[in-house]
Amino acid sequence: MRTPRLAGLGIATMATAAMALAGCDAGTPSGSASAPASAAGSAPASAPASASAADPAAVDALTKATSQLGTTSFKMTATSGAGFKLTGAVDPAQSVGTAELNASGPNAQLSIKTLLAGQDLYLQVPGFTKAGTWTHVDVARLPEGVNVGLRPGQLDPVNTSKLLSSATDVRSTGTGAYAGTLDLTKAVGLAGVSQVTIDESGAQAQKVPFTATTDDQGRLSELTIEIPAVNGQAAQPLKVLYSDYGVPVSVTKPTAAEVTEAPDSLYKSLGS
Repeated sequence: MRTPRLAGLGIATMATAAMALAGCDAGTPSGSASAPASAAGSAPASAPASASAADPAAVDALTKATSQLGTTSFKMTATSGAGFKLTGAVDPAQSVGTAELNASGPNAQLSIKTLLAGQDLYLQVPGFTKAGTWTHVDVARLPEGVNVGLRPGQLDPVNTSKLLSSATDVRSTGTGAYAGTLDLTKAVGLAGVSQVTIDESGAQAQKVPFTATTDDQGRLSELTIEIPAVNGQAAQPLKVLYSDYGVPVSVTKPTAAEVTEAPDSLYKSLGS
């Protein structure tokens, strides 16, 4: 069996990757795989590039909504088809959070957990982490563009604020409801958007439809992205729900006895 390669297991492509697991022995992912997409940083999102000409008020509302993902605690759940689910609870102000990715194909399953405590990042990755322990990751050694769910300064597992900075044609479709398109060619590495997805999507990658809603306080509550079909698989919309803003997030840092340092093979599997 090959060493699992995690670099393509992104949030938007995860449903397809999970299906690809069918070609491996159960529990041993193959091909490109990367952990969930990395999260939005603490900086507010910039306004979508060309959307202001369409509906400046909608652009402003979405920018304010997503900027809160970098300033207050929240929970999120992302799904894409029946084979992919990512959950997370984070507090950007305290730089703590947890995330769990579960993906499945006909013949295999994959589960990756991420825990962030300040500047320390820990993973539980099949094939690398022993049961009941955590693998400590040197963030500086992570390849550029590789997403492992959470890392210091990037605490939204979907990276929504940066993803929406590539939005165009943003418009209001009702009270607290918005729609537009995303240019995924400007979002490689964001929300798990891999170069493979972009290349195989062709011109579609520049005009990917999305919808978003905000709650009664103007905070992002739901985001749906119509990711194009790739690798001959049926298209699986990515749906992300945000909730529990301001609710405290408690993270217990593993003890020294529960931690091992990540081996070189883990970094290599991530593409370094």
